Amino acid sequence: MSDDLRAAVLQQAAEQHIAFVNLQFTDILGMVKNVTIPVEELPAAIERGVWFDGSSIEGYARTVESDMYLVPDLTTFVPLPWDQQPGIATARVICTVHMPDGKPFAGDPRAVLGNMLKQAAEAGFLYNVGPEIEFFLFKPGSDGRIAALPHDDAGYFDVSTDQATHIRRQMVRALQQMGIGVEAMHHEVASGQHEIDLGYGEALRTADHLVTLRVAAKAIAQLNGLYATFMPKPIVGVNGNGLHLHQSLTDIVTGRNAFYDADDMYGLSPIARHFIAGLLMHARGMCVVLAPLVNSYKRLVPGYEAPVYISWGRTNRSALVRVPRVRFGRNEATRVELRCPDPACNPYLAFAVMLAAGLDGIRRSLSLRDAAEEDLFHVDPRTRGLEMLPSSLGLALEALRQDEVIQAALGPQVYERFVEARQQEWDSYRAYVSEWEVQRYLPIF
Repeated sequence: MSDDLRAAVLQQAAEQHIAFVNLQFTDILGMVKNVTIPVEELPAAIERGVWFDGSSIEGYARTVESDMYLVPDLTTFVPLPWDQQPGIATARVICTVHMPDGKPFAGDPRAVLGNMLKQAAEAGFLYNVGPEIEFFLFKPGSDGRIAALPHDDAGYFDVSTDQATHIRRQMVRALQQMGIGVEAMHHEVASGQHEIDLGYGEALRTADHLVTLRVAAKAIAQLNGLYATFMPKPIVGVNGNGLHLHQSLTDIVTGRNAFYDADDMYGLSPIARHFIAGLLMHARGMCVVLAPLVNSYKRLVPGYEAPVYISWGRTNRSALVRVPRVRFGRNEATRVELRCPDPACNPYLAFAVMLAAGLDGIRRSLSLRDAAEEDLFHVDPRTRGLEMLPSSLGLALEALRQDEVIQAALGPQVYERFVEARQQEWDSYRAYVSEWEVQRYLPIF
């Protein structure tokens, strides 16, 4: 950490009258955690870190090995636009997690992604991601509690009935004030559903931005008397919330997009084709990381623009991997879009396993099957020999247990704790008697 950066951060905090600083990190499930310190303690935090009890964090440590400390990444220091009341103005800085001996904690999701990015660099590549994030805005129920009540009745790209236009603008303005680029925003298909597309960029910083967006959206929705939810499928019978992730590799030596080839009918280089083949090969094994909830698999069903079959194409939005068209002369924008993730995932782990899958495809020179351009929801996929994504959290966990590449990407610490946490959720869900079951079976049996 340079002295100039340290001085610049402390000067910014003084000039903007920052009173508190949130030292932020995530647990293995992607939930944001933070330790708040008075700004007067920031120099000491930069110098020595801040200790915390890791045994209280999902997936971090057992009680006997609980002591850990946070090291601020000062490049992420920024005031929170929605938390600037005089006298208690707050900033945040994202931290890395370390063990008492000073070594990085292997269970820190941000470190997991960092390790995979090092592997990509050793192979000669930089990894870039651009997220499209969907979410719902709900109004409170009559009792004031959270309820699945859409804020408006608008649909895809609607204008006149889109009552949340000004709220989305507030969210985007807040993100921009935090140095986060936004490419577009619009109303989505379902009533009360919205999308914000973040700028394309380096994977670690993009993951930071995605975590920040979830926090910002919830805070600003609350200021407007609403609730923002990234739950994958909060309402039955309508589209769920997806997290469509565009990705590409940059050649470290040339600085060029390693995915582009002018001689290919899809504009894809051999590297890109191997990368896609890796995504398809490991789709089942990494699915539980990308779609981590019981509820996630109620989104991944036919008929709601979410993928079900392991396939790729260009015009086919029912495909798992899509190759978007690029405008003439914009060849450096060549990328591939993975459509199964949802915004409940941990972005650091999601990006890590996607990169691991793609790099495995490149290392092994995996061949890519023909594209499926027809609507797979209206054909028999068995005639195409297509596999399906897992249809439940339980099946997704079993697929991860059989995929050594994805396990290695997570590392033994995160893999063990992640599976343990997801298995507990699956076991709890399987034992729960739902209202649907009571209404369907009680009058009959």
